[in-house]
Amino acid sequence: MTLKTSLLTGLLGASLALPAFADFTLSERYRDSDGDLVADIPSDESQWIDPDTLIFSYTPVEDPAVYADVWSGFLDHMAEVTGKQVQFFPVQSNAAQIEAMRAGRLHVAGFNTGSNPLAVACAGFRPFAMMAADDGSFGYEMEIITYPGSGIESVEDLEGKELAFTSETSNSGYKAPSAILKSEFDMQAGADYEPVFSGAHDTSILGVAHQDYPAAAVANSVMTRMIDRGVIEADQVDSIYRSQTFPTTGYGTVYNLKPELQEKIREAFFTFDWDGSGLEREFGNGGESQFIEIHFKDDWQVIRTIDDANGVRYSCD
Repeated sequence: MTLKTSLLTGLLGASLALPAFADFTLSERYRDSDGDLVADIPSDESQWIDPDTLIFSYTPVEDPAVYADVWSGFLDHMAEVTGKQVQFFPVQSNAAQIEAMRAGRLHVAGFNTGSNPLAVACAGFRPFAMMAADDGSFGYEMEIITYPGSGIESVEDLEGKELAFTSETSNSGYKAPSAILKSEFDMQAGADYEPVFSGAHDTSILGVAHQDYPAAAVANSVMTRMIDRGVIEADQVDSIYRSQTFPTTGYGTVYNLKPELQEKIREAFFTFDWDGSGLEREFGNGGESQFIEIHFKDDWQVIRTIDDANGVRYSCD
């Protein structure tokens, strides 16, 4: 895979010199008395929920059937720690995942980078963990990819061509590349290139590899896993742009689970043994080997700033 790297200096420089938490507010359904930008656990015990079965979902990045198996060992561990049954819930879109938590049908989840702020604001999501390497490093980059022989050698060559995004809630699949193309290259969707939406990172990557799309903006962590599994070959794609490193999927609970249960779920994440697990097989080649603690207010600041640059507002209607 040929890489022509261009760092995100312009985007995170003067063009995004915005307030750290500009316009980020929670839905009126939630309270944030401590100012951490995350919904408080209700003080009224009658509002707590304590389900017999915990429903878990992973961000809808790739084939849900693959990830039900990947997560099975971890969910067994969560069941043992919490004393609850735990069920994997496959979701087909970010919107469906957020709505499931907002409606009380989803208790524990991993929301992808871009949808994380919307889940926090509108679904009462309380993120606390993220995958990381042994040394604590974490994250992924957005890459704009094409296929060999496409005639696209640089970002400027996207002029007049289709660029596949994933969904409007995705950071690397839409928000970051849109802001980068506008701020660094003065290129706007509809005027300078034609945006199309594939619905998922794996669909975009396969579309480029099979030459259905001339180019796509994707999370390189997904692409790496697909190459490792043999879904595509590395020489089927070329990268013409790589961003700075972004935080990856954030894991957490819905705000109104019983506090003791929330603590048990945290314990399950931070005591899970990755050795020989499905998580190690799937994510280990990308360097992940543990869950580390995160803080939404600080760790998602860059994502909220990108949202500001794109004019995103967290509507919870």
